[in-house]
Order: sequence, then structure tokens, then C-alpha cells
Amino acid sequence: MTSRRSFIKATTLASAGLLVRPSALFPVPSKYIGLQLYTVRDAMQKDPAGTLQRVAKLGFNSLEGATYTGTQQFYGMDAKAFAALLKQQGLIMPSSHYRLGEQQMKGADVQGTMLHEWSKAVDDAAAVGIKYMVCAFLAPEERGNLDHYKQLAEHFNKAGEACKKAGIQFCYHNHDFEFQQQDGQYPYDLLLKNTDANLVKMEMDIYWVTKAGLDPVNLINEHKGRFPLWHVKDMDSTPEHMFTEVGNGTINFKKIFQHAQAAGLKYFFVEQDKCPGDPFASIAKSISYIKKNLV
Repeated sequence: MTSRRSFIKATTLASAGLLVRPSALFPVPSKYIGLQLYTVRDAMQKDPAGTLQRVAKLGFNSLEGATYTGTQQFYGMDAKAFAALLKQQGLIMPSSHYRLGEQQMKGADVQGTMLHEWSKAVDDAAAVGIKYMVCAFLAPEERGNLDHYKQLAEHFNKAGEACKKAGIQFCYHNHDFEFQQQDGQYPYDLLLKNTDANLVKMEMDIYWVTKAGLDPVNLINEHKGRFPLWHVKDMDSTPEHMFTEVGNGTINFKKIFQHAQAAGLKYFFVEQDKCPGDPFASIAKSISYIKKNLV
């Protein structure tokens, strides 16, 4: 029969183990550790197959795409060929980035965007197995005043409807400009309020939320279930608050990951927009920290 003393000892040890691994208390999708391919964009442009092989060897098993817009292909390949390459490397790409399409390139509309041939983009995404199509960025001329953000919300709802028909979820990825107040309001709050919560989810870029002066945990708790995707990248301690490897900066990821369930997190992706040297060295440091501390 178990004594009271041995029981207390056992449960104390178990609790200590849970504290060491936050994911044991607050489940995160630890099966997948993702990489946003923008981090290795130069290598992907030169040698997609070799780059994906290196990424897989480092331990990443899921990806987020970055370059469909403008080419209407995936890194120079059609959907079928790119899907085959992913399978060959044992990778999945559950998410990919896209553009709005108000901004023109050399005076011409950009195809494969939310405003131009979105239906083809959705079909191609479905063929690759993408589950989330994400508006990656708003160019300065695509932002505007609060009335324009309301129009953007309508565009997002419409894009989300098209995605839903294909079994895909539409999302919006933030930077920090959405948290610059206009008439006492954050444009980000306006987007959240004016989009259908079922049609439009959010990809939280933890770095940019933090740089804007907000607490990611507070944002999660205010909009529970709205953040199925995260960008995980750290902020250094210099006055410029530059990008750095996960675990090498000032962001408390252990605390944030404890709220994965409240966020509705499904996938997270390491992203480092700028690296001090070889991007592969940087992402190796990031995934090492993540494996040891977050999942």
C-alpha cells in the first residue's frame, strides 16, 4: 500500500517534471516543428530540393511557404511537382503566405493574390495539402485609414469564404504597424471585430506583437481560439530590438507556450527575417532550444 509520504514525494516529482516541460500541462502540437521558408529564401531560390533536404535533416518536419504570389507556382514548380518534393523529404506544408493584391508590380496586377485569381491560388493550395492560406503583409499603400481597414476586413471575409469551400482556413499575419493607433483604435482590433471569426483566423507573429509593446498572452486571452498559427522568433536586447534565434533573446516563450491551448494553436513556424550569418546555423540554434524547452 502506498504511504502518504511516498505518494506526496511521487506527485511532487511529477509536478516538477511538468514544470520543466510546459507542453505537458498546456498541450502544444509538438508533433510538428515548423519553419517559415522566408528564413532560407536565398537558398530556396537557388536549390529548393537541396534546401528542403537540409531543413529536414535539422529536424523540421513542417513548413510555411513564402513565394507563391507573383509566380503562381511554388518555388518554380507547379502544385503537383512541389507536393511530390515535399513527400520525398518527409515534409508537409500546412500553411503558405499570400498577398492582398492592391499593390501593383511594374504597373500590373499581381496574380494569385486575394484580389486577382484567388480561386486558382486556392486550387493550387489544396493540391499541395495546404490547410491555411495567410495574408502575409500589407504594403504601405494597402493600409490607409480605418475606413480602408474595414474594406480590408470585407476582402478577408470574401477570401475566407473561398478558402472554406476548399476545406482551407484563411488567416492574417500581423507586423507592428497594425498596432499604431488611429483615432484611438488599433487597426488590428478593427480587423478582428469586422471579420467573421470562423472565416478569418490570425497568425500571431510573436516578435512583432512584442515589439509593438503588447503582451501576446493578453492578446490570446482576449481572443481565445483565434490564433491557430504562430511565428516564433526572438528579439535581441539591443536598442534596435533586432531579430535573433529563439531562446537567444528577451521573449518569454515558455510563458507564451503555456497558453497554446487557449490560442487554439495548431502549427508554429520558426522565422528569422535577418540572420547574422548562415541562416542554417541560426535555425539550428532555434530548433535546438525549442526541442529542449518548448515541446
